[in-house]
Amino acid sequence: MFRFRALPLLLLLLALPALAKPPRLTLFITVDALGSDLLLRTRPRLKGGLRQLTDSGAFYPYARYDYAKPRTAPGHATLATGANPWRHGIVDNRIIDRATGKPERVFPDPTHPVLEAPLSQEDVSPATLMAETVADKLRLATHEQGKVIALSGKARSAIPLAGRLGQAYWYDETVGKFVTGTWYTKELPGWLKTFNAANPPEAWFSKTWEPLLPRTEYVGEDDRTYEGEFYGLGRTFPHPLTGGLTSPGPQAYSAFAISPLSLDLVVKAARAAVEGEGLGKDEVPDMLAVSFSATDRVFHQYGPNSWEMQDTLYRLDKAVGDLVALAERAAGGRANLLVVLTADHGGAAVPEQWAASGVAAERVNPAALSKGLTEALRKQFGGDITATIEELDVYLGGKTLEGGKVDGAAVRRAAATWLTKQPSVTLAVARDDLYTVPDVAGLVMPLRRGYFPERSGDVLFVVKPFHVISTESVGTNHGTPYAYDQLVPLILAGKGVKPGTYTREISTTDVAPTVAAALEIGLPASAEGEPRYEALGNGR
Repeated sequence: MFRFRALPLLLLLLALPALAKPPRLTLFITVDALGSDLLLRTRPRLKGGLRQLTDSGAFYPYARYDYAKPRTAPGHATLATGANPWRHGIVDNRIIDRATGKPERVFPDPTHPVLEAPLSQEDVSPATLMAETVADKLRLATHEQGKVIALSGKARSAIPLAGRLGQAYWYDETVGKFVTGTWYTKELPGWLKTFNAANPPEAWFSKTWEPLLPRTEYVGEDDRTYEGEFYGLGRTFPHPLTGGLTSPGPQAYSAFAISPLSLDLVVKAARAAVEGEGLGKDEVPDMLAVSFSATDRVFHQYGPNSWEMQDTLYRLDKAVGDLVALAERAAGGRANLLVVLTADHGGAAVPEQWAASGVAAERVNPAALSKGLTEALRKQFGGDITATIEELDVYLGGKTLEGGKVDGAAVRRAAATWLTKQPSVTLAVARDDLYTVPDVAGLVMPLRRGYFPERSGDVLFVVKPFHVISTESVGTNHGTPYAYDQLVPLILAGKGVKPGTYTREISTTDVAPTVAAALEIGLPASAEGEPRYEALGNGR
């Protein structure tokens, strides 16, 4: 009698591995500068793929970056590794080379130049990424049989998503096509050569960026004096995409990249990759990572409340729908697909718009701060001391300091004291005191999590809320430890996901562990977060 009762249980246990197969394809979407507030206020007007994911998936409106300076490169690195910059080492898009005092990209690699584009000092490889990614973990778990393809309008987005073992491709504005570096391959794959040969950006040269919807669907004013006019786009619709040129060239390629029409180009490149690499076609799990960059470019130039950003979100809504449909077909249906959508950072409103609404907002010019600080340090210590500010990091240099003629710690502490006295600054900390100073208003811990000794500044500081660091007199920026910059959405959908809206605040370091858990592989080695078990079926 016991045997007959045990047989169904035995059969069920034997069937469990088949039922627990990981998804054939994981679609990992990041949207550059899609802050939580931007998505939430736009969501009621969306009707396409982005709206469908928020309504039918596991929707976390409040995922927070735990470090002080949310930016594109560190954001993508955190999403990929489950770690903060103090572990993965990517502290910003640019850092200052102390030997030259000049800025350099955070993913440079002179030994692995970019293919089919002019030699440059741009981002080219993951050599400086100090932590394992979920893409690396997937490749190792499948004995490198599972494929990982990352596509983006920016190298600093695609590179961390691909990790060291995947393949990264990005749109190069100097040549108007997708490229990669020799870290990943010695020659572009055939499918990408064919895609580039069609010259898709040039097809848009004679077109303009028009509103997708009737003008009555847009809130506010189209023409605002604090919007940018870079690459000949102008402040109002319609926006020409020629870049002020008479024939296609780098200026036009950049104008196209800023416009949300480039979202469609990324989707088409993803389709070429899926077909060319055969993603999702067998039981070995693959990953397609896509980062949409146009949203960030529109954000910086026009601001998150502009007509341009509203139109970009409408177009993103469609692009996400097209991308998910493409992935579903590749995987053989939603039952074989995991979709992850999140963002690398949020962003501030244009400070002049905040100020007009009565908010104590200001635009803070880092060049003016650097000049004032340099003068103060030279007056106090004498000799040649220079201060260079890159967002929230201050890099100190000069012959007097480098030659050991003054006490370096004293100079750094003096710089922190001077910054703290500035009306736009909340606090400043010398690197010598970062781990001992009291955590004032909870702002020191985010600075610590974002600090990597070899690349971070000598002094770290935080501006006051609603103060925007910007070298431009128009547009806006991001990169502060406040909710409008730190909070982003996270959406999970597809195989093994329990739908619902989860309003509990989580950490963006949870994203990579959650993807790893859904793929039934180990967590990335340096991950600090944990899997969101409540959204993964009936897991506990």
